Amino acid sequence: MSGIGDVLETLRRARGLTQDELCVQAGLTQAALSRYENDQRMPDEAVLEKLAAILEVSARFLTRDHAVRGALAVDAHMRRQKTTKASLWRRLEAKLNVHRLHLSLLFEEVSMRAEQSVPTFDPIDTSPAEAALMVRAQWRLPVGPIRNLTRWLEAAGCVILEENFGTHRIDGLSQWINDHPVLLINSTIPVDRKRLTLAHELGHLVLHNGLATDDPEREANQFAAELLMPAHVIKAELRPVTLGRLRDLKCVWGVSMQALFERAYALELVTATERTTFYKAMNARGWKTNEPASDRLAPETPELVASIGAALRAKGLTDREIADIAGFAEHSPNNPFTRPPRRLQSV
Repeated sequence: MSGIGDVLETLRRARGLTQDELCVQAGLTQAALSRYENDQRMPDEAVLEKLAAILEVSARFLTRDHAVRGALAVDAHMRRQKTTKASLWRRLEAKLNVHRLHLSLLFEEVSMRAEQSVPTFDPIDTSPAEAALMVRAQWRLPVGPIRNLTRWLEAAGCVILEENFGTHRIDGLSQWINDHPVLLINSTIPVDRKRLTLAHELGHLVLHNGLATDDPEREANQFAAELLMPAHVIKAELRPVTLGRLRDLKCVWGVSMQALFERAYALELVTATERTTFYKAMNARGWKTNEPASDRLAPETPELVASIGAALRAKGLTDREIADIAGFAEHSPNNPFTRPPRRLQSV
């Protein structure tokens, strides 16, 4: 068994290639590629170099015994709509796993010390709201709205990557890389939705680290609501629950009008009938899909990955050497550590 199979298949899926398509590009038979992916045969050096070039990784990356290889079968936490095609979210799941492999390889050479850490709790013993409040306390977050949630997450060692998912049906994914959590976020979503996605994925990392529960999505939503809009602070501010009031609060709390209304509903400040009326009013104004005041929110831009690349260059490493450390092909457009910073390739 060569150990190349899991990594090769994951890289292929992340690039959206079928076995037949990769065979055409690499000049292989389907039978040969199937044997490689099933660890029944090891490619010779020439084939290995060709596969690595197509998949934009180094040959060394393909052949090394990845310590996280066994975790490739683990599903990622994902904030997505239920109607999303399985082929799309499986591809994004593969992309996240590829990022995990690159980052895991990098962290073998680079030591990263975070100011804080992401705590984990047993969801059976700790409710999502309690977990959110404990994270707030541990990170010494402000009592009210959280400014620049991305900065707080990165200060706790979260590696946040952004790329265009090519769909509005998936907002983000997350998994752990050993002691480091990694989040892959859809770069096209508005700031309010991005902040809720970051909080939602943090909820998964905090509550569902190897633990299975009956409704992890509901728990992650409850965690995100309490983290961004703690009940003991926001409850008094939500009255009266009017469209104008919600639009003003959106600019203060950095979350959508709909998230604020759902918070009011969860806190029993509005009835089910008022909830129906609210969404009818939002639809009538076209605000259900395009809320006002979104452009007034401060952007959330990850900086940790670019900072890692800058720190390595400051130590005298070239982009080629950095690419080799992280297992990327020299000129791969997917390498987030190269200079100048490049957008990760879209789906």
